[in-house]
Amino acid sequence: MPNKLLSKSKYLNGLQCPRLLWISVNAPELLPEPDAALQHIFDQGHLVGELAKKLYPGGIDIPSDDFMGNIRQTREVLQQRKPLFEAAVMAHHLYSRADILNPVGEDEWDIIEVKSSTSVKDVNLHDVSFQKMCFETSGLNIRKCFLVCINNQYVKNGEINPEELFTVHDITEEVNETGYGIVERAREMLGILALPECPEPGIGPHCNDPYTCSLTDCWEGLPEHNVFTLYYGGKKSHELYRSGIQEIAKIPSGYKLNDKQRIQCACVLGGQPHVEKDPIRQFLAELKYPLYYLDFETFGTAIPLFDGTRPYQNIPFQFSLHVQESPGGEVKHFAFLAEGRNDPRPGLLSALSRLIGSEGSILAYNKSFEENVLKELAAAFPEYANWVEGVLARMVDLIVPFRGFHYYHPSQKGSASLKAVLPAITGSGYEDMPIASGDIASLTFLSITFGDIPAGEAAKIRRNLLDYCGLDTEGMVRIVEKLGQLTR
Repeated sequence: MPNKLLSKSKYLNGLQCPRLLWISVNAPELLPEPDAALQHIFDQGHLVGELAKKLYPGGIDIPSDDFMGNIRQTREVLQQRKPLFEAAVMAHHLYSRADILNPVGEDEWDIIEVKSSTSVKDVNLHDVSFQKMCFETSGLNIRKCFLVCINNQYVKNGEINPEELFTVHDITEEVNETGYGIVERAREMLGILALPECPEPGIGPHCNDPYTCSLTDCWEGLPEHNVFTLYYGGKKSHELYRSGIQEIAKIPSGYKLNDKQRIQCACVLGGQPHVEKDPIRQFLAELKYPLYYLDFETFGTAIPLFDGTRPYQNIPFQFSLHVQESPGGEVKHFAFLAEGRNDPRPGLLSALSRLIGSEGSILAYNKSFEENVLKELAAAFPEYANWVEGVLARMVDLIVPFRGFHYYHPSQKGSASLKAVLPAITGSGYEDMPIASGDIASLTFLSITFGDIPAGEAAKIRRNLLDYCGLDTEGMVRIVEKLGQLTR
């Protein structure tokens, strides 16, 4: 019998990948530390979990930092028949904790799992089915299973109301169905944990299902233009890989590809960009001066911070705006970055409405994001509704020539994102910037605004935020200039 414990997190690892399971127990030092984005998700989950406890008043917190102590204390307080937070059991090399274990009647319990997501996912059912197996194996009678999720329609008005913030889903039936064969699966995973050597790497759809695997070494050794960089490759990429084809350049000529994928293959084979001048000229001809290049940075938290906002609503805290009055004319830059802990939206709207005139095209890259932010601003601040309506009517999406593959460079590796297009068409990008993604921008803003960051460090971060957002719109200016050069 193996001497390694199978916990619910390890069980979920095992459902995704045997190698991930083995390493998580036998060689955890090979797993990278959580990055800032993942740590933020963990932190949000902790805050949500604390709030969810208020749904079950009178409960007992069981400290979770002492492994054996947690199990012992759980056993001791079960007789009190009160809601238990972080209750744990160990049975037959299986270990699990429950977010909330709620007493029902004289001898039954309900398992309540708390998630910071807004809906029930398959992985949640596997999670709770493992908990149910562990608690039942340890001798508890489990009546029902519930999943507590965030209600994304909840609107904050004063203090957070947990009864309205959360939705409680009865998932008992789904958990029972998911649990079929779980004992056998757990036994197989215990066997994997006992293996003397790690299972071989295996690339497949499971690498990103249900989560992106933290083990990146499985992908080492793939060629630069591998089949997984194929534009919207999906199942095709995995099919090609399984058939022994790793490189885009080696895809058989008769293999079924769409037009954009064929352009990508031709660019890889020829090493040159693909340029369709007529549609690019037509796109540029529709731009009306003055040109406004606009980019927002936003954050969204599970627990809304300001009255009138919802969970995970994108709250704009920063914009960058480059303005060019006439073709070949001077380009001016304007920026806004919120200060203080108050709602940043009124100040941002006031500043932006003063800078954008009543004529001219307003460019954004993948404009649906900026459009949605503006629409929510108009709904929250109706005095700006007419102004926002006028802005929306003038917006132009700079992604159009690239999403349509009117311009494609092999270095884009199947992506039409600004991060891929800017270096491909201009030769410069984000590689040397301290903040180089929207996710990190959001997290750093939250850290300097609501965290305990020294003033000097916070000032440096603010400069980095301004540089990052500024490059987004400056990059759009350069892209339009380069497209003009290509079509002359």
